[in-house]
Amino acid sequence: MSLDTYRQKRDFHKTHEPAGEGQQMAGQHFVVQKHDARRLHYDFRLELDGVLKSWAVTRGPSLVPGEKRLAVQVEDHPLDYGDFEGTIPAGQYGGGTVAIWDRGTWTPAGDAGQGLAKGHLDFELHGQKLAGHWHLVRMKGRPRDRHDNWLLIKADDEAARSADDPDILKEQPLSVKSGRTITEIAESMPPFPKIGKA
Repeated sequence: MSLDTYRQKRDFHKTHEPAGEGQQMAGQHFVVQKHDARRLHYDFRLELDGVLKSWAVTRGPSLVPGEKRLAVQVEDHPLDYGDFEGTIPAGQYGGGTVAIWDRGTWTPAGDAGQGLAKGHLDFELHGQKLAGHWHLVRMKGRPRDRHDNWLLIKADDEAARSADDPDILKEQPLSVKSGRTITEIAESMPPFPKIGKA
């Protein structure tokens, strides 16, 4: 899969994000990155065909079965992006702070490529916060849509919660990589080195 769109949107002289040109570790990983950009959202990424298939989930994943969360499909990301935590400088694409909110492995139910092509992907997550059976369902497109809009939906199983249970996003807000909050990550980042003469 091509990472051209990902690279065209970023100036790697100005951001710590990986360019995806090094050795890529393969597997069946997923990651959810809490992204405090222009507005807070959660980037949901599934490893498939050598890249991270990516969706911006505006309100974050919900453990309540049947609760539909809008997931806007964005460009494929390199596999090493799954380990990225830090601050994207203001003025750069996606400027803001990124925390690794959850990660683990995933298992598709059937052929994942066919599921994506048909617009209905069923899978299981094996993460530190998210688990069980999930669905990604593509919505019918409208002429003005710039991206494919999907719905991320939790299935009713042992990993589900009721609407009366605590919201996992509020119950477990910290990074699984560093144990820090978004604010702590932002405060710990050194300034990006300037290129060229002062």
